[in-house]
Amino acid sequence: MINLLERYEIKMKVKFLDVGRTYNEIKEEINEAIFEVLNSGWYVLGKEVEQFEELWSSYCESKYSVGVASGLDSLILSLKALEIGNGDEVIVPSNTYIATWLAISSVGAKVIPVEPNKDTHNIDVNKIEELINKRTKAIIPVHLYGQPADLNPILAISKKYNLFVIEDAAQAHGASYFGKKIGSHGDVVCWSFYPGKNLGAFGDGGAITTDNYKIAEKVKLLRNYGSSKKYHNEVKGLNSRLDPIQAAILRVKLKYLDNWNNRRRSLANEYNKKLSTKLFNTPKKIDGSNSAWHLYVIRSNKRDLLQKYLIKNNIETIIHYPIAPYMQKAYFKDNLYDKEKRRISYDLSQEVLSLPIGPHISIEEVNYVINTLNYFKY
Repeated sequence: MINLLERYEIKMKVKFLDVGRTYNEIKEEINEAIFEVLNSGWYVLGKEVEQFEELWSSYCESKYSVGVASGLDSLILSLKALEIGNGDEVIVPSNTYIATWLAISSVGAKVIPVEPNKDTHNIDVNKIEELINKRTKAIIPVHLYGQPADLNPILAISKKYNLFVIEDAAQAHGASYFGKKIGSHGDVVCWSFYPGKNLGAFGDGGAITTDNYKIAEKVKLLRNYGSSKKYHNEVKGLNSRLDPIQAAILRVKLKYLDNWNNRRRSLANEYNKKLSTKLFNTPKKIDGSNSAWHLYVIRSNKRDLLQKYLIKNNIETIIHYPIAPYMQKAYFKDNLYDKEKRRISYDLSQEVLSLPIGPHISIEEVNYVINTLNYFKY
């Protein structure tokens, strides 16, 4: 049998993600939008931010959107708007980027970790209810890798115990759950526009979406020093405003988001069809979900060897995430690491590997990755 890799006389170089290709595709529109802001003389908040907020809320099928400075700030301001703080507990996945945890800690609340479902890597809804007590105030499901968490049972639990649901949708731009866009299932949905996201700025940025007018207005207040009128501060707020230049860039890129997500889905389908499931565990999804495919994550108990092998073949990969939040030095004093209780999330941290996926990666590049993976020997 001929090794398919021999077809490639010169090894391809496949980047994990090249955000520069995004800029090159729509360079003229991006440049025009930036110059409009520069020529306007208005460089903080203003009509450019308001215009993007309206477009983003409409896209997410929510009533309101508020732009902030980062994804982390969107979580922090949401918790503050819901008056969650000292003495309160917030249920959160143990398997997530640390920002989800940092937001809870930043407002003085206590992190209550829940292990993931080993197939979807998202929060295991069957393990939530046992951790609820009188101090519990909210649940933060994370739509990890762009795969929606199983929201219906989470919303049912929140209703039963009168809890807030704050969705961390930093990786889920354009994802949907039972036909409805991620954006307003919970009380508030938090977004990041970090450059590598499906909808990414050319710097930091974030937003919240919600159907609750009071929450939206409270976040607006909090993001601007606690002030709705200059020099009049109603609450103790922060400086966390979406930059107008980033808002202009996002406004332009939003027109292309669905098309770019469809490209991601076609690449994910290629991986799903052709990757050897004898060698790797490939992504699973829940019924009713439509992933944004922010990441395509496989599992291998030879992950580190596999990554070195791919590097040797000029294929970039990333580990999301190599160290679980409870194992980070920042959380040592919280004593949250219990090997028996955290076995699933620990194993994931040792086995997951994110493959190249993005709107500007070609089918040929993905097939090179697939063929290289399928000939992995150890």
